[in-house]
Amino acid sequence: LGMAAPVALQRSVVSPAGRHSASLIFLHGSGDTGQGARAWIKQILNQDMAFQHIKVIYPTAPARPYTPMKGAFSNVWFDRYKISNDCPEHIESIDSMCRGLTDLINDEVKNGIAKNRILIGGFSMGGGMAMHLAYRFHQDLAGVFALSSFLNKDSAVYQALKRNESALPELFQCHGTADELVLYSWGEETNKMLKSLGVSASLHTFPNLNHELNRTEIEKLKSWIVKKLPVEAPKAN
Repeated sequence: LGMAAPVALQRSVVSPAGRHSASLIFLHGSGDTGQGARAWIKQILNQDMAFQHIKVIYPTAPARPYTPMKGAFSNVWFDRYKISNDCPEHIESIDSMCRGLTDLINDEVKNGIAKNRILIGGFSMGGGMAMHLAYRFHQDLAGVFALSSFLNKDSAVYQALKRNESALPELFQCHGTADELVLYSWGEETNKMLKSLGVSASLHTFPNLNHELNRTEIEKLKSWIVKKLPVEAPKAN
């Protein structure tokens, strides 16, 4: 059997209020869905995270056996040997998902959105996935955000950036100091490594925040999104 064509990812979409000129792809954390991530943000903000000109896409990871859950099926972007920054990456599953997400990016490009008008990021595992996708395969995206996320010590992302010469998308990172699942130090180390490899990266620290999102963080993220994807001036005829 040859490679089956990847099934298009299910997605929940928040359409822009006005003319669509930019897109944002938000990747959920492990075991969640696009719908779930959208609902969580909506609950925190009391409304959808919506923009005048930016389409917000929340794709859902296909279910797959997940090793940290003893091989039970879960909606995860990739497999991991364990939830730690000190083990090898499950590169095969990461790369196969990069192909599926590239299709999603290409859909936006077909809709007339330039790559430098597309942002990608996510929560926890979703942020890790976004860093692989952008820094290894799509260095011409507008930017990347990673909320409560990390990369493994010997990440393929670091290997790729060591050989890189071109300009890189900016990284917006947020992390709670009370996170017990993805330690703050893992996020901090990721930030330092990426900076040392030429990424312009910021790290916003949230004291007492566990492995979760809060309103201040999402408001900060929204301001950064609009800074990276400003409304385009109408073209003169």
